[in-house]
Amino acid sequence: MAILGTIIKAAIDLRDSLVSETSPVEAQKEVLKDLLTKAKETSFGKYYGFKKILEAEDMTKAFSDAIPYHDYDLMKSEWWDRVIDGHEDITWPGKPAYFALSSGTTGKTSKRIPVTEAMIDAIRAAGIKQVGALTNFDLPADFFEKEIMMLGSSTDLTERGEFLEGEISGISASNIPFWFSGYYKPGTDVAKIDDWDERVQTIAERAKNWDIGALSGIPSWMELMMKKVIAHHNLKTIHDIWPNLQVFTSGGVAFQPYEKSFNLLLSKPITVIDTYLASEGFIAFQSRPETTAMKLVTDNGIYFEFVPFKPEYIKEDGSLDQEAPVLTLSEVKKDTDYVLIISTVSGTWRYLIGDTVAFTDVDRAEIVITGRTKFFLNVVGSQLSVNKMDVALRELEQQFDIEIPEFTVAAVEIDNEFYHSWYLGTDATIEPKKLSEALDKALQEANKNYKVARNKALKGVIVHTVAADVFYEWNARNKKKGGQVKMARVMKEDKFTEWEAFVKSL
Repeated sequence: MAILGTIIKAAIDLRDSLVSETSPVEAQKEVLKDLLTKAKETSFGKYYGFKKILEAEDMTKAFSDAIPYHDYDLMKSEWWDRVIDGHEDITWPGKPAYFALSSGTTGKTSKRIPVTEAMIDAIRAAGIKQVGALTNFDLPADFFEKEIMMLGSSTDLTERGEFLEGEISGISASNIPFWFSGYYKPGTDVAKIDDWDERVQTIAERAKNWDIGALSGIPSWMELMMKKVIAHHNLKTIHDIWPNLQVFTSGGVAFQPYEKSFNLLLSKPITVIDTYLASEGFIAFQSRPETTAMKLVTDNGIYFEFVPFKPEYIKEDGSLDQEAPVLTLSEVKKDTDYVLIISTVSGTWRYLIGDTVAFTDVDRAEIVITGRTKFFLNVVGSQLSVNKMDVALRELEQQFDIEIPEFTVAAVEIDNEFYHSWYLGTDATIEPKKLSEALDKALQEANKNYKVARNKALKGVIVHTVAADVFYEWNARNKKKGGQVKMARVMKEDKFTEWEAFVKSL
């Protein structure tokens, strides 16, 4: 009998029963008040009159009326450059301990996003909440004795002046609680290896020494790691070396595109739990097995606002029109796409994180990520978001019994006609014309605006197939392997030209 696991599970259950949960709407009001109170003496707080906002009869409206939307470029040029230069009390009291490097999916120079000690505490607290929620998934007691493989970026952070820099997964892993260190794999020595291939090779060599019960990371890189372990030990599946693997905590991107290819590496089903950890904070996690949606962390250092995701509110570069209307958590509706806006204990204020979300359950504050503001294909009115693309590709997987874990698409003009040009990451040998016709049909069924566009100015769909590894090599060339690196689902014309040249060069 797993005595230790039983004790740990019982302790988690007891803790959850003793902690009463405030409603998400009320929790958000308290978070906003706390943020404004703590930051009122900062340069940002003084400039935008936080004291006056705190005294307003309707604090949430006063807050949104007083402060403009900020994307990264605006936040950096007007405020964070001074933080980077070492000045105190700019957008949050004191100085940040870290900067999270995030190149996102653009391949441009890394963004440098402040990460304060308050944010580290908030991320840790959200992680504990997520661990507590594991008891909702009917896992056996012995699961809570097993080790957890966290495959993120290197924890060997870079010194830059008085700050430490790295990706958020590396920063988080370098701040794990002492009581968790015994469960954490690959361990601090391996996690510090900067070269991804070397780190994964080391994991493969040491894999037989560990009893892994859970995996945590971005699906694409986790798949490559598992393939490396399987190949190194000449196995059929990952369960041949980690028989007690029962959970995968997916983060950064939706798991559904990877589900079929991921399951091929397993000998038995595992529980998949989605999380939403961004460079700006721990935003949400799946808290119950009845849904794949994630619960917003509404009581822990992040205040959320929501802008209806409509083309007229989104500029060409993906930023927001300052006149775009905004809603609080108390005003949102189910099954509607919103641009996510956050204000946090790291000193981000009314910040456009770049993601779009939709609520599946408003009362529980449960969401799904539906796409990116920059990954929104709206040539000639097609209005295709990433989640609609994912729905169509899952139809293709079913129809042809294939796996398509990766893709990218761009709008191209050929002989004065507009097309959507797709590259699908798959080993399938289906005729491209058949895939084009099936994808076009699936997209029309998934999105009425796309169907209208196809009957007017959008001429058609062009499909190319390449091995999924091509996408990973592209990422390696443009950024680096592993960590928070994700493939751009929608490309602009100039980047797409580079991509096509890269594919042809292989």
